[in-house]
Amino acid sequence: MNQPLSAKPLDKRWLRRSFDRASSTYDGAAVLQTEVRNLLLTRLDLTALSPRRVLDAGAGTGHASRALKRRYPRAEVIALDFSWGMLRIAARQQSWLRPFTRVCADAERLPLPDGCIDLILSNFMLQWSDADAVFAEFRRVLAPQGFLSFTTLGPDTLRELRTAWLAAEKGYAGSEVRVMPFFDMHDLGDALLRAGFAAPVLDVDRYTLTYTDVRRLAADLKAIGARNALAGRPKGLTGPRRLAAMQAAYETFRIDGRLPATFEVVFGQAWVPASAGPSTGAPSANGTPSTTLSLAELQRLLPSRRNS
Repeated sequence: MNQPLSAKPLDKRWLRRSFDRASSTYDGAAVLQTEVRNLLLTRLDLTALSPRRVLDAGAGTGHASRALKRRYPRAEVIALDFSWGMLRIAARQQSWLRPFTRVCADAERLPLPDGCIDLILSNFMLQWSDADAVFAEFRRVLAPQGFLSFTTLGPDTLRELRTAWLAAEKGYAGSEVRVMPFFDMHDLGDALLRAGFAAPVLDVDRYTLTYTDVRRLAADLKAIGARNALAGRPKGLTGPRRLAAMQAAYETFRIDGRLPATFEVVFGQAWVPASAGPSTGAPSANGTPSTTLSLAELQRLLPSRRNS
């Protein structure tokens, strides 16, 4: 029997603040996220879909929500993110011709009724979550023959930075994890099957961004809100000797005058079986009951929230 994904606990409150603060700088630094989002949307061309409701899970600043509304003009598009800062920026992507609904919620506890969604698209959200809990919720809200398409980061992501920090930590007592671990593609496939999805397909692409120095890489990560979100992360200031040791170790990767930063991107898709019955509303994979609203109740709540 497949075992649940092993994920270290995340500090969701700190992570939410990090994305809130990055909301105004995100689009200017999200080069990789933009490229991968466009590829994820292009992959929808390979699947014949006529969804009534679409969920953009981890919508961020709303570019995918806008594209989904353009692609499926008759569908209701829901832009969901747990950062209000990001959703405020996402409002700029709306127009009276192509509106979408913004919902601030955690994907591990979706405030949506069972079987109400036909398509879920999620770009670079899963790594900030409990994957088993998210997949269980995605499966619950998707209708029979519903389709899930997502990306996330794989374990080779930021391998140069991780290696440099490990080298810098040698000789220090109580060395700490400086770069978050990420899920393996095969483990994600097992998690999809556990959640009740059918025909999962996963593949990996690797991207390399280059920088003049480590500080530029750190600045880009901060600008998109991508920080070490582990609950047990180092919370004090890093000493100058350790920082210098990490920078020196990273220099061993320099090629043609630039420092590489590897990103392993996992693309995944899966279906809900056609014969699938409605979810029983069981607790999510982390044992926490889901908070569920009817679509009518959700729509009544949204007008006041949009203006906040």
